[in-house]
Amino acid sequence: MRTDDLNVLVYVAEHGSLSAAARELAITPAVASVAIKRLEDALGTRLLVRSTRSLRLTPAGAHYLVHAKTALSALAEGEKELHRERQEIAGELSLSMPSDLGRNVLLGWLDRFMALHPQLRLRLRVSDRVSDLFRQPVEIALRYGVPEDSSLVALPLKSDNHRVVCAAPSYIARHGEPATPEALCQHNCLCFNLGERVHNQWQFGSERISVQGNRVSDDAECVRRWALAGEGIAYKSRLDVQADLEAGRLVALLASFSTEPAPLYLVCPHRLSLTPAVVALKDFLIERLQENAK
Repeated sequence: MRTDDLNVLVYVAEHGSLSAAARELAITPAVASVAIKRLEDALGTRLLVRSTRSLRLTPAGAHYLVHAKTALSALAEGEKELHRERQEIAGELSLSMPSDLGRNVLLGWLDRFMALHPQLRLRLRVSDRVSDLFRQPVEIALRYGVPEDSSLVALPLKSDNHRVVCAAPSYIARHGEPATPEALCQHNCLCFNLGERVHNQWQFGSERISVQGNRVSDDAECVRRWALAGEGIAYKSRLDVQADLEAGRLVALLASFSTEPAPLYLVCPHRLSLTPAVVALKDFLIERLQENAK
């Protein structure tokens, strides 16, 4: 059943004429007549009694008109509500974010963002698994790296972020520092597992080094905690370990060698997802990331 057919019925009832209703709706009388016929066929009953000189609602038509008006009014109100939400920083924001950066950095920033916008409700998913934005109840995602799916909209939050090789002072005291990327093969390297793939190919410029170690996790925070405990060497996003490096809990290794880019993006399924709340969050996170880099 088409809403424009319901609209034709309402206008015909108000004007008492197909031609008058058609003029108001900027359609031809024939199109209006077909709309009424289509509606009657869908309902299995006559809605109008027509003659060469007059037109009136049948009892069934008069009864149904009340519901048609209610339905059209509800749809119009729903459209207004959606428009209002798209103009305000309000409603529900469904967000997915990576575990380590999410728990240790972004969570506090999100608390500040929510305090600025009390009409906003947050639904948060913390996981290193890549969310399917078309199937899962997630509106936007914060993710490292350019999405493989080119149909997604990816907005850069920090394009110049890179990975860093790091270890705790206690590990370095026991095992020493690797002087070259190749020397990593002699160390216990803590690896991250994404889906079915273990990220054990660490990139330095155009060179990839195959590393190995006694611990692998699909949770990036576990890898960071193992590194902090002195269990091995990690290859982490600098954003994940920035505070640890500044506090001396971790030490950056092989600093003279270029490492793999790890740009942070805000990802959404289409441009219509860029509501005022999402745009405000993007701008807020960019400001915090810039402050964090100083």
